[in-house]
Amino acid sequence: MEAGEAKKRIEKLRAAIEYHNYLYYVLDAPEISDAEYDALMKELLALEAAYPQFVTADSPTQRVGGAPAEAFRTVAHPLPLLSLNNAYDTGELMEFDRRVKKQTLAEPLTYVGEQKIDGLTVALLYQDGVLVQGATRGDGLRGEDVTANIRTIRSIPLKLREKIPGRVLVRGEVFMTRDSFQELNRERERAGQPLFANPRNAAAGSLRQLDPGVTATRPLDAFFYDLLLWEGAASTFPATHWEAQALLKEWGLKVNPYSRLCASIEEVVEYCREWEEKRSTLPWEIDGVVVKVNSLALQERMGTTAKAPRAKIAYKFSPEEAFTRVREIQVNVGRTGVLTPLAILEPVRVGGSTVGRATLHNEDFIREKDIRVGDVVVIRKAGEIIPEVVRVVPEHRTGTEKPFIMPARCPACGAAVYREPGEAAVHCLGASCPAQQKEKIIHFASKNAMDIAGVGPAVVNLLVDKGLIKDAAGLYDLTAGDLVGLERFGAKSAENLLAAVERSKENPPERLLFALGIRHVGEEMARRLVGHFRDLDRIFTATREELVAVPEIGEAIADSIRRYMEEAQNREFLERLRRAGLKFKAEEREAVAEPLEGKTFVLTGALAAFTREEAEEALRGLGARVTSSVSKKTDYVVAGENPGSKYQKAMDLGVPVLTEDEFLRLLADLRATEREASQRRDN
Repeated sequence: MEAGEAKKRIEKLRAAIEYHNYLYYVLDAPEISDAEYDALMKELLALEAAYPQFVTADSPTQRVGGAPAEAFRTVAHPLPLLSLNNAYDTGELMEFDRRVKKQTLAEPLTYVGEQKIDGLTVALLYQDGVLVQGATRGDGLRGEDVTANIRTIRSIPLKLREKIPGRVLVRGEVFMTRDSFQELNRERERAGQPLFANPRNAAAGSLRQLDPGVTATRPLDAFFYDLLLWEGAASTFPATHWEAQALLKEWGLKVNPYSRLCASIEEVVEYCREWEEKRSTLPWEIDGVVVKVNSLALQERMGTTAKAPRAKIAYKFSPEEAFTRVREIQVNVGRTGVLTPLAILEPVRVGGSTVGRATLHNEDFIREKDIRVGDVVVIRKAGEIIPEVVRVVPEHRTGTEKPFIMPARCPACGAAVYREPGEAAVHCLGASCPAQQKEKIIHFASKNAMDIAGVGPAVVNLLVDKGLIKDAAGLYDLTAGDLVGLERFGAKSAENLLAAVERSKENPPERLLFALGIRHVGEEMARRLVGHFRDLDRIFTATREELVAVPEIGEAIADSIRRYMEEAQNREFLERLRRAGLKFKAEEREAVAEPLEGKTFVLTGALAAFTREEAEEALRGLGARVTSSVSKKTDYVVAGENPGSKYQKAMDLGVPVLTEDEFLRLLADLRATEREASQRRDN
């Protein structure tokens, strides 16, 4: 085939594949079989390999490519991506309508109602119809450049169906359907990987993978709902939001099929109520409805506050509730020996999933709500995720219900249990309690502890049940011969797990101290203890008085450490970890004043540039103390999106509040100062 003929065939194949992608991923109306589609793609791949001069960035064959990035680049959005004010009842919607009507002048007022997809907001930039940038929302002004990952999502066109001159900016939501989420978690469980908590977390985690090849394996989808910028289209720019959505669909961008044009606020209220009742029937998760003034001219005239447009509002659904009956109350034993009551329920559909159990927290919780076996109760999904018992329905009692009594002995090992004065938790005293061992190993290997990838609940259960390990120290005795041949383990997966175990030996001693699961010794306390003593052996041999002398280390922590070391089997466990080569001593460091030493920070709300753990680590790396509650002793509160009561308390107490932008600038300035100081010392 001559080059000219090949070029024409390549262009024809691309057009055909883009057309069939649009039918399959956007309209859900395929015209050809998978085999026929694969044949088209195979032919295109072959021609592009033979004529690489004709390969373009928007070719369907180029959705996945390039090496994994070390970090995401930060990019500025062409226009701000503002957040929305919330309404929690119909009264607030009516008040929103009254505010809008003050601005309407004589034009008719209509609204558009859209399902509020529970996913991750993104902004896509097209240049002359070709995708050139995909970014997360970030702080609204700047976001992470995730273009390579966006390109892997099949429902997002690499090239619009029409060649639009200039730049086009659209806003949408990347999400994962319920079925796709469940299948992904099943795959991760089979591979011994940590499970995602919900579809939103799965979508966000998948889109923020540094390796686009990983994102490409995740079942992501996207809806688009705002045309924010269309350069050079002043005369043809749609007059309404409803028309803009139709235009996005024409261009090949997927829009939510359940959006509705509403002639009045009463129709908006009806739309909100309809989807609040029917949300569990959808393939995707929604947590509310977004209401927008339809007229784009009116939207422009109403303007914005510092953070939100005045012509839009998000109506948030209340947590979904359901009635069911408590069949029995079981008691589970956690990794620290805490006995936790669990309600076994008659299965009921709540918040889009079937619920058959709910935590009852502790015996005080049960007593306060007077929950009995046989009771009819109301349950709901706390935060749309965790099932909880809201209340008992006493009028349904028949007299056969049985009050709950906390067992006097551990249901897993038969050891005595105890409850410390002033605490709600009941603890098992059995140091060798088998129920605790699996949980202790899982905790030991968890991300914030020793971070041993692949050692999740399924793998721990397998290793313990097969008798290969009895405790976390046993992980360091494993060999390839132990693993290969077990369910879910081949030569490669065994090699990966053993490599992860070996890497964990390089973790600093504060991670190991936290991984031990000593009661009251969390991440922050472990850091403080190691920072003071610099050696785990010094901590374990310290007297009660020496431990209490460490700032923030109280008597309860000191007593807990002393009790831990009084157990002979715990001392033997530590010795095995030492022989395995884990670090017990902190590395020597030059005594340099840390820029945030003595400063206390509190984080609240969702940060775009960091996970909560990353932000805390960044602060601690600069010498700051990070706490969970705001007081007069707090120096700064960092407020992300949707901050909670901590933000209000900071305002009430006069504690300085940093936005995420200000926080990022603070970190950048301090790191720059540290680098300059380091260079001066080196010179």
